[in-house]
Amino acid sequence: MPDPFRDEQPAATAPAAAPRLDALLRRVVSEGASDLHLSGGQKPRWRLDGEIHELADAAVLGEHEVFELLRPVMDERALDAFERDHDVDFAYALGAVARFRVNLFRDKGGAGAVLRQIPAKILTFEQLNLPPVAQLLCEQAKGLVLVTGPTGSGKSTTLAAMIDGINKARRAHIITLEDPIEFVHTSQRSLVNQREVGAHTRSFARALKAALREDPDIVLVGEMRDLETMQLALETANTGHLVFGTLHTATAISTVDRIVDVFPAGQQEQVRSVLADTIKGVLAQALCRKVGGGRVAAIESLVVSYAVANLIREGKTHQLASAMSTSKAQGNVLLNDALAQLVNGGVVEYEEALSKAVDKADLARRCSKPAPGAQAAG
Repeated sequence: MPDPFRDEQPAATAPAAAPRLDALLRRVVSEGASDLHLSGGQKPRWRLDGEIHELADAAVLGEHEVFELLRPVMDERALDAFERDHDVDFAYALGAVARFRVNLFRDKGGAGAVLRQIPAKILTFEQLNLPPVAQLLCEQAKGLVLVTGPTGSGKSTTLAAMIDGINKARRAHIITLEDPIEFVHTSQRSLVNQREVGAHTRSFARALKAALREDPDIVLVGEMRDLETMQLALETANTGHLVFGTLHTATAISTVDRIVDVFPAGQQEQVRSVLADTIKGVLAQALCRKVGGGRVAAIESLVVSYAVANLIREGKTHQLASAMSTSKAQGNVLLNDALAQLVNGGVVEYEEALSKAVDKADLARRCSKPAPGAQAAG
């Protein structure tokens, strides 16, 4: 089964047949690989359980072969973007078998590409082992909810499950703003409109401005990349809408600091106040290799209570970890709590968890291990 935790995007039917590419992708699906890597002068490789492996029985790809493999499945917009920018993101559907996010780029070997497999269906909270607080955050009427983590940590998979849950439960208008569109959502109890940057709008900021005139209840911002997008996301959340977004931060605490630090120093006090009033919670994910194969997400959960909001407002984010530790009944979980639970439950090896920990000495203590770097007496 392909790894459910990946950043992904949707795909449209290919403009033309690509039998050689399809054959490679069918192998990716059958082996449960998450990504296919193609590079000129190299054999194809794929990622299994987080590690890159060469396809030993495949031929070395020529300098122009990667582009020739992908050109039949690229539309005019993708071809123009690749010619202009030397890299492009698009999506490809392997019939009803699977969908793939594609990044094609130029490099010293000619061209390279990474094709990431997207799960054929949106997974549930239970299948993803999401904490109960995820459901609580989906039930908010307004405010800002963030899902964070490094690239490839499963942010899109988690957000897709959250949006799907709302779509099935609430009579609401959901607008997703993505680059590119990731999971495809079919309107159920909710009306869902999905917009792709480049294809349907010029930028996240422009789409967010337009969204305020489109009677939304819920807005998903695929990436909060810059000051203007963050400012508009806060404004949207502060005017009675529920906003979901992503950042590439490793912990919930660093997420708060990252948002504030994007703004000029003269605006940061006001931003802290607005953020304290609007943010409802943060889920920060770290993807770990499981014992016996597969991957699982360790999730740090921050639920913004009155006390937490005051710490954010006063710029005392260094006290958030302590506040989270003393309010676990509200759903707060530190990353090391989540990692230690996986290690102590035999789900993840200690060394794997240690590689994901921010405070490694603290994780060692929680797992009853020697502090990293400690030398045995001799």
